[in-house]
Amino acid sequence: MFVQERVHPKSPRTTLPTSNNHHHLNEYRFSPSKSLDFSTWFAENRFKIITCLFLIATVAALFFLRNTGDTAAFLYLQSRSQPIEKTLAFPRINWNQIKPISDQASPFANFRTEKWIVVSVADYPSDSLKKLVKLKGWQLLAIGNSRTPKDWELKGCIYLSLEQQASLGFRVVDYVPFDSYVRKSVGYLFAIQHGAKKIFDADDRGEVIGDDLGKHFDVELIGEGARQETVLQYSHENENRTVVNPYIHFGQRSVWPRGLPLEYVGGIGHEEFYTEVFGGKQFIQQGISNGLPDVDSVFYFTRKSDLESFDIRFDEHAPKVALPQGTMVPVNSFNTIYQSSAFWGLMLPVSVSTMASDVLRGYWGQRLLWEIGGYVVVYPPTVHRYDRVEAYPFSEEKDLHVNVGRLIKFLVAWRSTKHRLFEKILELSYAMAEEGFWTEQDVKFTAAWLQDLIAVGYQQPRLMSLELDRPRASIGHGDRREFIPRKLPSVHLGVEEIGTVNYEIGNLIRWRKNFGNVVLIMFCTGPVERTALEWRLLYGRIFKTVVILSHQRNDDLAVEEGNLEQLYRHLPKIFDRFTSAEGFLFLKDDTVLNYWNLLQADKTKLWITDKVSKSWSTVSTSGNSDWYAKQAEMVKKIVGSMPVNFQVNYKDAMKNDQGLTICNSEIFYVPRHYVADFVDLVSLVGDEKIHNNVAIPMFFVSMDSPQNFDSVLSTMVYKRKPPSANSTFYNVQAPAVHPWSVSSEQDFIKLVRIMAGGDPLLMELV
Repeated sequence: MFVQERVHPKSPRTTLPTSNNHHHLNEYRFSPSKSLDFSTWFAENRFKIITCLFLIATVAALFFLRNTGDTAAFLYLQSRSQPIEKTLAFPRINWNQIKPISDQASPFANFRTEKWIVVSVADYPSDSLKKLVKLKGWQLLAIGNSRTPKDWELKGCIYLSLEQQASLGFRVVDYVPFDSYVRKSVGYLFAIQHGAKKIFDADDRGEVIGDDLGKHFDVELIGEGARQETVLQYSHENENRTVVNPYIHFGQRSVWPRGLPLEYVGGIGHEEFYTEVFGGKQFIQQGISNGLPDVDSVFYFTRKSDLESFDIRFDEHAPKVALPQGTMVPVNSFNTIYQSSAFWGLMLPVSVSTMASDVLRGYWGQRLLWEIGGYVVVYPPTVHRYDRVEAYPFSEEKDLHVNVGRLIKFLVAWRSTKHRLFEKILELSYAMAEEGFWTEQDVKFTAAWLQDLIAVGYQQPRLMSLELDRPRASIGHGDRREFIPRKLPSVHLGVEEIGTVNYEIGNLIRWRKNFGNVVLIMFCTGPVERTALEWRLLYGRIFKTVVILSHQRNDDLAVEEGNLEQLYRHLPKIFDRFTSAEGFLFLKDDTVLNYWNLLQADKTKLWITDKVSKSWSTVSTSGNSDWYAKQAEMVKKIVGSMPVNFQVNYKDAMKNDQGLTICNSEIFYVPRHYVADFVDLVSLVGDEKIHNNVAIPMFFVSMDSPQNFDSVLSTMVYKRKPPSANSTFYNVQAPAVHPWSVSSEQDFIKLVRIMAGGDPLLMELV
């Protein structure tokens, strides 16, 4: 496609005549003259005449197909007309006798670094390339071809000309074309040879947003710089779904990526729900491109006028999303990070059309990635690419539109009994040649590629058991994660979609954007069999996830056991499970949360009902029951053991030594940077039987001064006892309402209907 340099038609090779050919030519040249009688001539040349007529009819048929617009039929016939090898030779490789290849010819023989950017260049350095070379911590490597200017140069960039590539001693050099971007395969090997651990596969027209790849991708998967977090994942519930359009997830439902089978273009619905997977094995990381995304020629030529350039934007706030085994996504060669465990998957096929090479590589690599327990993750916009309004023939994508759907089905069904990854790779490449997805040339190229990898010191990853061959675990309600994609302005048949969605959906997106990384922790005092699913349905649309605690555990409903009187002891474990969460909001089921009124709250501050007198109060320990005195004694003991920072805060806030501060703790919020303090305070309690309503206010005033608390909850509606009719005191303008009883599905329906005054879309739930 226009995303890479287009390969020019190759000149057919001419077979030189041999001496025997000359001999036969001379025989015919000096043979006796024949009779010119027509009947005799026709009889002697009847076979030749019939053959010529057949060829003329074939050419006419092909001309008709091409000019009647049935391009798919023409491409199919064209693909079937290629000579098919009856038998393919399977390469035999002695893996233990591959000699090392060291860089002894280039000026960079002693250079080593871990992070590389590899691009193909056919023209002088672009402005985008001049920015890429300045990315901190990354080494830019430019690979030339036959169209690259002889005097190509860019300060800070390593450039390999055709001559330099040929001198490196790699086997793959014998297979890559002279005038194509697929020569990047040589560059990948060079980078690996010189210490690469991560390779950013790029082109010369993309600019990294913010000039920092680490802000977008998970560059580090292990060590100090790694993000230890779970990743949203497409659901595997539909076993028949083998490919997805990731652009829908990132806000563009009418756009599809190059390599998506055209029969899937019409599917524009968002996911009903997602699941999650632990991060750390996203060995292939595909970025989304703003401006000119990776689209095929069908989209490119039907969605705009000839001289108009694309500037399509995706949702930068949408979460990254992983692909489970059995489901694939198009992967390209200009905005993708490969981790070292997937370096074997960088090989760009050489026997297919230019615009199909990287896409076929991506599908081939994804299937093999499952063999080592890895997966692909798609990331929000990472680069901005500029549309140069350059046309290219549809035929350059023929290997996509004719074969890609069949390829995906083949790959998902393919199995191998080999015991080493490289053996599986070679076996799959051979099987793909047998099926006609590429030719025997790519089988030989794969063998050369694998041998070169070993020669430059690459260690093949270990195999893992294939999840596809194990029974799929059922997805419970507690495993489901919801994300509603935004619908951004796009283009449809050349007409721009102005504006976004309607007002109500726009609000839902804003709420989700604001609280999408906040974990809601609910304690249910009522029967969870009747309410747990309903609470998740109500609040799961807004928050990262909803964790439900109750007096009794219920595995079927993913309800965890908890003791309300000492609830604070359960929270550190929940904090540890969501290390990437922005904060944690606790809510009792007798309190209604009007989330639409919390957008102005500061999520970096503590929230609690310290300004709601009926919820937060100070009780004198003299003249009251022994319970208050015992609780006050425990508080005094714990405060005495506190570190200086906690103790100073507490004593500044609590001026009355004779009183006991109690908070009913129906609702409170702990931001991420206070989690460690909260956990430390829980450990200070030790074995003391301090009540939750005493511990929580003690923790809060120890962590920070009450004057620094966010006052968002100060205006909540709070009654000690509900009136006879709940609806009489509900206020849609309040941040929360207490108390409210929900003990059945009918109660939940009543609540949803009254909350619809603030969130009209809730009516769709009932």
